[in-house]
Amino acid sequence: MPLVRINISQTASKDVARTVSDVVYEAMINVANVPQHDKFQIITRHASEELVYPEEGYLGISYTPQIVFIQVVWNAGRTTDTKKAFYKTIADGIHEKAGIRKEDVFINLIDVAREDWSFGNGEMQYAPK
Repeated sequence: MPLVRINISQTASKDVARTVSDVVYEAMINVANVPQHDKFQIITRHASEELVYPEEGYLGISYTPQIVFIQVVWNAGRTTDTKKAFYKTIADGIHEKAGIRKEDVFINLIDVAREDWSFGNGEMQYAPK
C-alpha cells in the first residue's frame, strides 16, 4: 500500500538511485511490515536549484547538495517507535550502501486511511466491509 516518492539530484548515479529505492523497500518490509511485492515508487531527478533546503541548516542538521527527499504515503496505524526505527533503518542503510550522509536523508511520512487507495481498475480494493 505505500507509495514512495524519492527526489534526488540529477548528478546521482543510477546505482545510487537504485540503492536508495532498495533500502526504502527493505525497510518497509523489515521494519514497517509492508507486504512483499508492494513496491510502488516514483524516483525523480532534479537539477541543483530544484532541491531546496536551508543552507544554514535546520534543527542542528546541515545539508549538502546530495540531499535525498523521501516521502512515503501509507496506511495509518504504525507506532511512533516503528516510525523511528523506519527512519533510522533508511538513513543507516543509505549511508552504508550509497555513501550519502545520514544528515542528507530527509524522510516524510503521510498516514492515510485504507480506503484512500485504488491499485487499478477504478476500484477501492481496501473498501470498508
